[in-house]
Amino acid sequence: MTPEERLAYERRMRMPQAIIAVVAGIFLVVAAVLQLSGPHTKVDELTLDLITAHKRFPLDLIGAVINGIGLLAVAATLRYLYGATAARAGDIRQFLKILAITGATVAAIVGVVYAAEIAAKANDFVHHGTQTYEQANHLTGSGLLSFLPLLGQLASLLLAIGFVMIALSAMRVGLLTRFMGYLGIFTGVLVLFPIGSPVPVVQGFWLLAVGYLISGRWPTGIPPAWQSGKAERWPSSAELREQRMRSAGRGKPIPQPAAEAVGAPATAPAPARTRSATSKRKRKRRR
Repeated sequence: MTPEERLAYERRMRMPQAIIAVVAGIFLVVAAVLQLSGPHTKVDELTLDLITAHKRFPLDLIGAVINGIGLLAVAATLRYLYGATAARAGDIRQFLKILAITGATVAAIVGVVYAAEIAAKANDFVHHGTQTYEQANHLTGSGLLSFLPLLGQLASLLLAIGFVMIALSAMRVGLLTRFMGYLGIFTGVLVLFPIGSPVPVVQGFWLLAVGYLISGRWPTGIPPAWQSGKAERWPSSAELREQRMRSAGRGKPIPQPAAEAVGAPATAPAPARTRSATSKRKRKRRR
């Protein structure tokens, strides 16, 4: 694909991809809010967890589906950024795209399957058996429930690596501003190590901002690399400092000699002081 064809493709996909990025950010936040709502246990006890999961399984299942759609939209957004970056810098590794897409897709599937499996086990626990700890441990300690969490962690690791490296590469070629690039790296780290609020506020904000940038409505103008079709490296701190110094030098006013009043007589230079004009008192001191 030539640079002109790539730019034409990006212009054609600009609005659909911006909508996908916005949907990703909104769906991830909405899914987390749904999973935080509804009944929750106040103590960490397995039998109470299953009974509560049975009460709230519609919320958990709907939240998992919405979260899965959001993750698939994240994969599409990272794939679009990867394609735009690869068109401007051929040295980006193709496996990064594979990591991001595979991690997001597997995480989406695991989340939905895990929610459905928990709902089935909780329903079995509530309606059959004696509802003892042994029964609860038997239901949750075998089968998919013992394997899905590990698979989910592996998927999160793959997505985090792809997220971080694609955001870094997009910043290096000038597709993302420095702020958006570093925030994207931090967002990728949060995929694997969620800290702070259980609601993914940072991830949601970054995806909404990326969608706004891709749409071409960035407040300070979209980065030049989106228009030129080639890498536009951001200047370093030293280069920015040098540019500011040059701008300050060009804008410094040049001192002008004082203009004389029109028609004013020229002022005669003061006569040099001679020894005869020196006061007698000063002559006396010299002696």
